[in-house]
Amino acid sequence: MSGDEQEKLPTEAELDSMTRDELVTLGTKLDGVELISYEDPWPVKGTKAEKRAERQVAYWFLLAAVAGIAFIVAFIAWPSEYKAPDTDGYFLYSLYTPVIGVTLGLTVLGLGVGALAYTKKFIPHELAVQDRHDGGSAKIDQETVLAELADAGNRSTITRRSLVKRSAGAAAGVMGLGLVVLPLGGMLKNPFADTNSKDSLWHTGWQPSFPGEKVYLRRNTGDASEVVLIRPEDLDAGGFETVFPFRESERGNEEALSAALHRADNPVMLLRLRPDQNVVKRAGQENFNFGDFYAYSKICTHLGCPTSLYEQQTGRLLCPCHQSQFNVFEYAKPVFGPAARALPQLPLAVDESGYLIARSDFIEPIGPAFWERDS
Repeated sequence: MSGDEQEKLPTEAELDSMTRDELVTLGTKLDGVELISYEDPWPVKGTKAEKRAERQVAYWFLLAAVAGIAFIVAFIAWPSEYKAPDTDGYFLYSLYTPVIGVTLGLTVLGLGVGALAYTKKFIPHELAVQDRHDGGSAKIDQETVLAELADAGNRSTITRRSLVKRSAGAAAGVMGLGLVVLPLGGMLKNPFADTNSKDSLWHTGWQPSFPGEKVYLRRNTGDASEVVLIRPEDLDAGGFETVFPFRESERGNEEALSAALHRADNPVMLLRLRPDQNVVKRAGQENFNFGDFYAYSKICTHLGCPTSLYEQQTGRLLCPCHQSQFNVFEYAKPVFGPAARALPQLPLAVDESGYLIARSDFIEPIGPAFWERDS
């Protein structure tokens, strides 16, 4: 810009007194912008076509808002507790993931399509050419740019379209709430509520429902309704088997029998060590085994994967997910990999009928546990 042009620039006081239109004109000139065309999509205001286009945009935003509310309700209230196939409630359970996926997808889709539709139908179609320049921005540039932005918002007509603003605000607000609910949903369960229940985070399905109740070790034969209990002679020396809890009160109850096989914290590894193998027992748990029989939670203490690989010669239990290894000859303590805590041990006994039973529940949290574990 030449010296003569520089002298003609308005002072700060003059800038403060200029209207927005005057600032826009000045800013366009200073920026070297040439407006080739600036077509208003609706030169005649308030027509039926304009109102119809506004309603179409609002419909998309309202769809996003309704879908967002449905997502939050489904995420919190839809039955998400596992139901086995062919049992009551399985159909609703099977729809949980599709429902939250579809509702969240419709929320994002409605917001995106609504924003695109508004841009296409209401933002003026501008064609401009601008020269580039180097250097920082003076106050005059800052003032004129702010005026241009405000003018662009005014020309977009968003300020006078209350239906679009309200629907877009509702959609964005509900989606934002959904994004807050999503990470916090996993924290809804209070670990301190009813801590004596077998369904609390403090206990597993191995906890007796009442004093003196026997909790047997049960095989999974592939048939949820079949009950096969285990005697010591059923497992050879060096053998290994995954077992689940069973109560006589569950016999004939297919739903309860299936639930016991599918509850995440129930799987236990029953091992029969060889008599000549030296075993180091954990302090305070010296009597948790029954002879050569030891039982450990199958849930890895790293991230909860199943430690399903056993090498009987070395006594190593391997978690295939991240290669943590546990030494069953030394109270299943971790000897390799990211796991930092020994597998919890289930105390065993044999009842008067010769079946293996659990003397009690685990005395510590299993798997990765939760934030209140002691170890």
